[in-house]
Amino acid sequence: MVVLIDTNIILDHLIPRMPYGDIASTVFQYCFQRKCDGYVASHSITNIFYILRKQFSSDERKRMLLGLCDFIEIAGVQKRHLVEALKNENFDDLEDCLQTECAKAVSADYIITRNIDDFTGSSIPAILPEDFLKKMEEDDT
Repeated sequence: MVVLIDTNIILDHLIPRMPYGDIASTVFQYCFQRKCDGYVASHSITNIFYILRKQFSSDERKRMLLGLCDFIEIAGVQKRHLVEALKNENFDDLEDCLQTECAKAVSADYIITRNIDDFTGSSIPAILPEDFLKKMEEDDT
């Protein structure tokens, strides 16, 4: 299974934000164990670096994100993805649409997010992290 992990799930894991941190960490554990192929959109990395600036030093943020890159692949935003996102009338939020474009580029089965309503216009289904974990547990049996 191939998944693109939305920014909110990454933040839940890195900070960790409760009550979501444990579930997010389990999502990443599946990626770390190579039970699924996990991707993060490249723009999520820069957004997270910025969001965490008040809580962590630059060196701490770099270490956190480098650690993430050890077992997560990065889905890049190319000009064609940006143009498609700007043309896409199914989204009001450009960042969510870019997540979808990155998910399409890596042939993701799902976008894992806590904000599934933001992805109603997505051609890639959005799934809550707890629903993803249920699917993975079903596959394990």
